[in-house]
Amino acid sequence: MNRQVNLTKRVKTKSGLRYCPVVLAANGRIKPNCVLVDGKQEAHPEGAYYLEWRNGLHRVRVSVGKDVADAAAKRHRKEAELNAVNSGVTVVSPSAQDGRRSLPATIVDYLSEIKLSKKPKTHSAYSTALEYFQESCPKFCLEDLDRKDLLKFTAFLRDDKEQSQRSCWNKFANVMTFLKAQGIRRLAGKNDWPRYTEEEPEVYEQEELDKLFAVCDAEERLWYEFFLMTGEREQEVMYTEWRDINLVGSIVRVTHKPDRGWTPKAYKEREIPIPTRLVKNLKAWKAKANKKCNLLFPTSGCNPKLNFLDSLKAVVERAELDAENFWLHKFRATFATRCLWAGVDLRTVQQWLGHSDMESTMRYLKPSRSQHVREKVNEIFA
Repeated sequence: MNRQVNLTKRVKTKSGLRYCPVVLAANGRIKPNCVLVDGKQEAHPEGAYYLEWRNGLHRVRVSVGKDVADAAAKRHRKEAELNAVNSGVTVVSPSAQDGRRSLPATIVDYLSEIKLSKKPKTHSAYSTALEYFQESCPKFCLEDLDRKDLLKFTAFLRDDKEQSQRSCWNKFANVMTFLKAQGIRRLAGKNDWPRYTEEEPEVYEQEELDKLFAVCDAEERLWYEFFLMTGEREQEVMYTEWRDINLVGSIVRVTHKPDRGWTPKAYKEREIPIPTRLVKNLKAWKAKANKKCNLLFPTSGCNPKLNFLDSLKAVVERAELDAENFWLHKFRATFATRCLWAGVDLRTVQQWLGHSDMESTMRYLKPSRSQHVREKVNEIFA
């Protein structure tokens, strides 16, 4: 099977920046600065050319600069390389001959290793970050990368991809991890990293929760009470099984589920104590649960429930609350903050949340807004 490499140009259109196919002349050569936009030929002197090909289900896109002849030559070379590999031929690229490494090929190998050793979510994050890096950087050899390429990558994420400050930092960190794995260090200094404002975690007010739970049916109420009273992450709730619930000891465990291909974050199992009220509701739920399904909150086919957020938004709409103020992770933030307000020590809350470091838990150390505190403030300024 022949492997096809497409050549596109990233240009400004009425609907924004787009990757548009190049236009071929009658002699088969690429017309400089001409692309097809919605099937119509247009002149676009701006922008750079990109190669695109598939690596399994993953699309690889690499910038090849603004020179049309150079872009065409690189397209033919890449297509020949892919077809040779597809035929079982070992290809030695010019860069490999002089000891330098191909950036696209190294990225493909690195992502293959990530896929084998990390979770799908992690693989997806690295794939996106490295795809964006290739879009922003026209260089083909790892050894040609320099500080400016990383600074341009940050600007590309911010201006072209319109990423948030935190997303820019995350993707930059993923690329730096990739480079470190290849033995490339010290390209960027401390001040070269993207900066972001660490936002304070938001928590639910009791009034909001009262209004939310007032319109829940019994099943919905149990879902979101479980989120609130365990502090579990969404996937942890999705994959909780009845064997994880100790109704006698009032404990819920977060455990590895090899049969479902799921592991806890950072591969850490843990125990969380749960209040008597939740235990009582879980006992009632278990009495009428499907005995053939081991999941706590299954679908009709005994699969993990995937739409907790959609269901939450529906409840919020019924309660006539602002949907923008409700999301699943906010239950976890509320759990952590309330535990700390109640005097539970940081180390214990860290363990309940499954945090790898104390700093993550300390983000939930918020000033108490209890009635007692309000009385003290009133007393001070009476």
